This record gives sequence, C-alpha cells and structure tokens, in this order.
Amino acid sequence: MNAPLICMTLTGKTLEEDMKLVRKYEKQIDLVELRVDHLNEEEQLYVKRFPALINLPCILTIRRDIDGGLFTAGEFSRTNLFGRALAFANPDRTKNFAFVDFEDDYHIPSMQDAAMAFGVRIIRSYHNMTDPVLNLRERCSVMRKTGYEIPKIAFMPHSLSDVLNLFKEGDAMTQYEHIFCAMGPEGFPSRVLSAYTNSYLTYVSPEEMIGNTTAIGHIDPITLNELYNFKSITRDTQLYGITGWPMAKTSSPTIHNHGYRKLGINAVYLPIRSTLVSEALNFCEQVGFRGLSITTPFTESVMYYLNEQSPEVIQIGACNTLVRKNNKWTGYNTDANAFRLAIADFIGNMSLKRKKVAVIGSGGAAKAIVYSLKLMGAKVCVFDRTLEHAQYLADKYGYESCILDSHCAPKLDEYSFLIVQATTMGTNNGNQDSKENDPIPFYSFRGNELLFEVNYSPAITPVMKRASLAGCRTCNGYKMLEYKAYEQFKLFTGKEYVR
Repeated sequence: MNAPLICMTLTGKTLEEDMKLVRKYEKQIDLVELRVDHLNEEEQLYVKRFPALINLPCILTIRRDIDGGLFTAGEFSRTNLFGRALAFANPDRTKNFAFVDFEDDYHIPSMQDAAMAFGVRIIRSYHNMTDPVLNLRERCSVMRKTGYEIPKIAFMPHSLSDVLNLFKEGDAMTQYEHIFCAMGPEGFPSRVLSAYTNSYLTYVSPEEMIGNTTAIGHIDPITLNELYNFKSITRDTQLYGITGWPMAKTSSPTIHNHGYRKLGINAVYLPIRSTLVSEALNFCEQVGFRGLSITTPFTESVMYYLNEQSPEVIQIGACNTLVRKNNKWTGYNTDANAFRLAIADFIGNMSLKRKKVAVIGSGGAAKAIVYSLKLMGAKVCVFDRTLEHAQYLADKYGYESCILDSHCAPKLDEYSFLIVQATTMGTNNGNQDSKENDPIPFYSFRGNELLFEVNYSPAITPVMKRASLAGCRTCNGYKMLEYKAYEQFKLFTGKEYVR
C-alpha cells in the first residue's frame, strides 16, 4: 500500500474563505475535502468552480446531519447539489472534483454514473457518530460495489479496545484502498498512525477552522507534519507515547519528537488516551510500542502490570515510565530525579536540609516528591483531603501528616518554607480564579514562601497567582516535565537528549 495522504477538510462559510486556506496550507497537504454543508446557502450553488481555483485534488462532500454534517434540507436538494457540482465536466480533469463522497445508503444511479463517466472516484462512506464499528473488513466488502470505489468507515469508539480492533483489521487489508478513522480523543492514534491501518488518507483541519471538527478529533496539518512527522512514519518507525486520562493537553510529544528529529532517530511519540491503563498497555503491546510515559491517574495502578520494577519504583510506590523489553514491561520512575533538578533550578544553591516543606497531595507525583525531599534532608508534612492517604505516605518516611482543610492552616504555615502543590487542581478549563481550582484557598500567603507547582498548564495556576500577588517566588512544573522527559528519552533510545 502507498503512504497515506493528508486531506484537509474545509468548513468555511464561503468558497473564497476555503480557497485562502488551501493556499496557506497547500505545502502541508495532498488533497482537500470541500464540505459543502458548511457553506452559506448561496455559495453552495457555485461549488463546481472550486476545483479549478486550487492546485490540489478535491473531494466533494455534502454531509448530512445524521452523519455529523450540517446539511438538513433533504435528499432531493442534496442530489441537486451533487448534480450541479458534477455536471458538464471540464475536459481538463484537474479542474473537476477528483473524488465525491457518497454515503453507504446513498444510491442514485445517475449520480454514480456521472461520477464514473467523468473520472471522479467515489468514496463510499459510513459514519457512526456514537458507537464503534467492529466488523470493518466485512462491512467494506459489502460497501464496495465495484472496484472503483474507496470504502470509508469512521466511528466513535467507546474504548481504546475499539481502536485496537481498527488497527488489527486495517493491518490485514492490503488488497484495495480504504479509509479508516476512529474519532474522538481515544481515536487519535488512528490519525497519526494511519500507515499502520493501510488507510488511504488521514483527515486534518486548518487551525482557523479546528473548532468545527474538535469533537471528532481533527488536528491541524502543521501539527501533524511538524510535531508528529507524519510523512516519515512507516512500519519501521519506533513507537513511543504517553498514556493517561483525560490528558486533554500534554507537552511531552513536543519534547520527545524534537529529540528524535535532532538525533535523526526514526521514531514518533504520541498520546494514547484511555480510561483504563490495562487497555492502554494492551493497545501498545499489540501495535508495537517500545516505551510509554505514564501520567495521571495511572502512575500507581500501572505497577500491577509490570514484570520488572526499578529500585525507585519499589521505594516510591509509583511509576511514570515503561520500557518494553523481551515482550515485557519494565517500570521506572523519573519524577523523583526530575523534581530534584527542577527544585535546584528554582532555589539555586539553597539547601533544603532541615527546612520545613509542605507537600499538597499524596498521589503518584507526591510520592516521588516526598521520596526526593527525604534524600534532600527536608522535614516534611503531607497534606491531603483524605487523612489516611496523607498518613500512609508520611509514615513511610517518618514525616508528619495533616488533613487538607481550613483547620490545617497553622500546620501549613509551620511547614511553609517551601510549599509543593502536587495535585491536579487548577488544571481544568473552568474559572481559573475560582476557589474550586485552588487546593489551599484558606491559606493566606505572607510573601516569603516558596511555591512549587507540579502542573505546567496553565502556566500560572490559581494558587500560583495568589502567591505571586502576595510577593512569593513561584515556579510551575515545566522544568520538571523537561527533566523527566530527558531521562525517559534515554531509557527509550539509549541516547542522551540533545536540546
């Protein structure tokens, strides 16, 4: 099978708007899909002109609302639009639509005959916007009425297991061209790794229009090419990734993929989103991933699936890095060392020995941080909303613990030389000034505290903002992210990271 093409979906209101977007991105893409259902009604009458205005092959699509589109005027009107767009073909085929997308249940002989007569290839599509499709090969065989059509199946997976099924079925389909796509956040690997499913193409959207296709999982063509190096991905490409949930945003692919390009390593690193770590691991094992970064909420539960654990993982009780060796997973923890390096950057030559430090939270990140602080000689109090969790972590190192509520303010004040915020609070997209996004809203900063926030997105969390306004020095977790990524990179590739 040939390497998959990049098709940019155009969802502008006017043909002029879509044409400008094609000109902007034409070096990043191979063809475009004109979504007539997104055009203003008067613009829809003139779509026949569009292919002659651009220098790329174009798919004609008029998507019904039941298939995730905006067209609601009925099949008679839609057929008329198809007819206007396909009629009176130009002798120069480059000025006509190269493809037309007809749904699996749309069978109008005159439209199909016109397309075939004018050399317009038919994409025969099926969309399920709510549920997975499991019998992909069987369905494609039924959809493909002639050898001329390209079957397309796009569906919304319920789990990463549904996406894995797409990879398995696509891998076995080499006899004819087809298009497979799993939508939504869990379906993201099917877009970047379409070479692994033998898909004819993958869909993207221009950054200016990404809001029109966010729900189904489109990314922009520059991200696909420059971040994920899509055109270079083959079956020989080494696969690495990061898994967690919901993992709405992660900077890890930027760091890792930059490193691969810098050293000329044929590899790609991408997010693998799943609600279950077991499904993420099974997906990566089946597809052939060599390493994984582990993030919230899996850093502790993933330990159950490890065949080997590094000494740090055993001591800390949390794992953020997996390496696949001899078909088995070995677990490491790079959070602890990354925290030490990031804190050194933050406080300089200042020693934490015998200094009183507050750690907010008791999850995987907090466990690595408390472990590091023990090695650094700090005195620690662990604060958590569930006292038993705080006690369990603190007792392990002979530290103090306290329930995280307004009653702990005096204790927090006592341990406020350095406050390490190690929960996920403040990372959602809600009101960033809300107390609900501040883990210690009851605490009044004096201005001499040091605050280290483990999270890095947003760059300034609500608690950081409050502390800064009081005069405190603050630092987010981006440097910690970089340091742990550099160590992961070496574990994955055996080579030092080059910035």
